[in-house]
Amino acid sequence: MRAYGNIAGETDAAGYSITDIARIKGQVEHYINVREIIKKASGETLDLKAYEADMRHLIDTYIEADESREISSFDNLSLVELIVKIGITDVIASQLGCLKGNKDAIAETIGNNVRSKIIKEHLNDPAYYEKISALLDEIIADRKAKAIEYEGYLKRIAEIAHKVEAGQPDDAPERLDTLGKRALYNNLDQDEELALRIDTKVKAVRPHGWRGVQAKERMIQAELFKLLGDEAQVDKVFSILKANQEY
Repeated sequence: MRAYGNIAGETDAAGYSITDIARIKGQVEHYINVREIIKKASGETLDLKAYEADMRHLIDTYIEADESREISSFDNLSLVELIVKIGITDVIASQLGCLKGNKDAIAETIGNNVRSKIIKEHLNDPAYYEKISALLDEIIADRKAKAIEYEGYLKRIAEIAHKVEAGQPDDAPERLDTLGKRALYNNLDQDEELALRIDTKVKAVRPHGWRGVQAKERMIQAELFKLLGDEAQVDKVFSILKANQEY
């Protein structure tokens, strides 16, 4: 793309035939689209600020492309967050235009982004996100087996996106009024009283800046052992506490 940008205005003078110019222009357009597809499908955002203006100029000047659309209030939101905020239909129209007409690619892209979000949030509440991951596996398997139509897949994947973004089940007891309490509840066989005791104790004894400081971490682990009496359970609960910024 950079090489083409350097010579695009002088291809005739450089000796290229009309056929070659059209072929090269088509290749550049193709690989710009491929880059966008991979970027979106991977769920990652690359920092292209350094040459974004040059790239925009290249596309606008030498390649036929749709006008860029400003979605300023959504610039910093992930695909999953956008699905929850504006709906999956609008997300496909505004964010996945380069995949227009390719239902499989759209389905894979949305599924990959939801999966990525689950992986990132998993440590906050392993039990909850494992259930959500199983639901996602089921939906993807149904789509690949043609057990559900494209529209049905989008509806179900949107429901999964809402569950992932909520980070909590719909039927959690009222006293579990924070994500941390609900995470403890979900991973302690839904023992509400034990979850609340751990929450209260940890918030009472946690030293300032305890994460990553072995002596301070052991203080919390010692208190957990008094409540749980099992090292494996202590390790499991401690990893949840460490992942939740609430603690």
